[in-house]
Amino acid sequence: MADRQFEDESLAALYDLFCPWDPRGDFSYYFPLVMAARSVLDVGCGTGMLLHRAREAGHTGRLTGIDPAHGMLEVARARTDIEWIHGDLSTAAPEGAFDLVVMSGHAFQVFVTDDALRANLAAIRSLLSEDGRFAFDTRNPADRAWERWTPEHGREVTGPGGELIRSEHRVTAAGGGTVSFTTSYTTDGGPPELSHSTLRFLDRPELAAFLTEAGLEIVTQHGDWDGSPVTETSIEIITTARRA
Repeated sequence: MADRQFEDESLAALYDLFCPWDPRGDFSYYFPLVMAARSVLDVGCGTGMLLHRAREAGHTGRLTGIDPAHGMLEVARARTDIEWIHGDLSTAAPEGAFDLVVMSGHAFQVFVTDDALRANLAAIRSLLSEDGRFAFDTRNPADRAWERWTPEHGREVTGPGGELIRSEHRVTAAGGGTVSFTTSYTTDGGPPELSHSTLRFLDRPELAAFLTEAGLEIVTQHGDWDGSPVTETSIEIITTARRA
């Protein structure tokens, strides 16, 4: 089941306030890839912002978003000229080949077990066209991003009614390649709404091994959204892969 912050409609409605387009380097990176592809599958599409913007910019091909979170899809379905699928690749894989399969916003990190990784990578490979690409991002574990997931690094936004909403992270467990944490949403100092999450952090050799096992080969890798190469201190591991 999806995390509560994505499943609950009231919390999902806050997502784009905390993660708007302009500060997000991932959308600027993926957007040209989406616009250049005739058919696109956005896995873990969330509120659908990436596909919404593509349609607004004149994309006339097939745009499909899939997400297991009901709340996020309710936001995404504001546009009806895009195909929306409630589920994940293990339960509701779309039919047809895609020129681009994309996973933005570190959605790739929700595959916390080896079995989940293998199953989803196999499904993605099967959905790619002959020359299709799989583009996704995962945080570089060497950067230890979770050490910054503390209340001191919380963020505040103004809600649609002028209310102040604050979001904070608190790590509850870290080890064995996974990090568990709680996200709280507090409105005007009221009681917090809580959501619990676990993400997996793979280093480059581990990631390459899973891709190879799934019959995928790496085309490009970048360490940040400016297209710089991956180094030991890079924040991201941004990968584009294709059928081997």
